[in-house]
Amino acid sequence: MKSWIQKTLIGLAGATLLMGGLTACGSRGHHERGAMSDERVVEMRGKAIERISSKLDLNEAQKQKLGVLADELIVQRKAMRGDSAGPRTEMKALVAGDKFDRTRAQALLDQKTQVVQAGGPKVIAALADFYDSLNPEQQKQVREKMEKRGHGWWGRG
Repeated sequence: MKSWIQKTLIGLAGATLLMGGLTACGSRGHHERGAMSDERVVEMRGKAIERISSKLDLNEAQKQKLGVLADELIVQRKAMRGDSAGPRTEMKALVAGDKFDRTRAQALLDQKTQVVQAGGPKVIAALADFYDSLNPEQQKQVREKMEKRGHGWWGRG
């Protein structure tokens, strides 16, 4: 795979992890089994935007760009999930027989790669628009949070 493709996929994986962080921000001490409902995702989105907005002291225009980023990440998350029952179920199906289902695994990889390639540019654009809207001090805070990463994205507690 060409290095720019790898970097793009890694970047999108990072963005997907960011979305995981965004959706997890509101969750304290409990984890739901299975997929989150659309209502729960919207609730978590709101809490995450408020938490990040508070930490970075965002103005309304910046909050709006963060909201666009969150929306794009939610769309990408749904597209990655597709119609499947989830990664655990997909993995169980790959190892259900006496041999690892290489064909199905490759098809799954191809499907997920196509989803990333299709939605990736919108996620990158939204992330760039949000980051570029930050002032130098806010950008510094984001970089410092990414460096620490010890207790999650925005350090719960």
